[in-house]
Amino acid sequence: GLDVREKQSGTSVKGKPRISKRGNRHLRKVLYMPSLTAARYNIAQKDLYVRLISKHGLKKKAGVAVQRKILELSYILVKTDADFDPEYENKKLLARKIAEEQIIADCSPAEADL
Repeated sequence: GLDVREKQSGTSVKGKPRISKRGNRHLRKVLYMPSLTAARYNIAQKDLYVRLISKHGLKKKAGVAVQRKILELSYILVKTDADFDPEYENKKLLARKIAEEQIIADCSPAEADL
């Protein structure tokens, strides 16, 4: 029950993709409580949950979005045979920042002024 449904009629009418209720209803039931826990304790999921509630005001809609994120993350972890790392995003941002600083340090003073 977490698959995406596109609304499209021909080439001119295109709506926003939405999460439909078709699909495995048991999977939707099983992911309900983990999504509430993730929305409370996982920083990335909490940010998503709070952002969607402030935008739409619908807690169930935000909960379903967190369920879908958990399902996607689970699929990726199983597919790549990786372990869950809650600091993954922070490490990625830190590595990007270090790489940017290295590029700036490698530039000559004349290029840095541009």
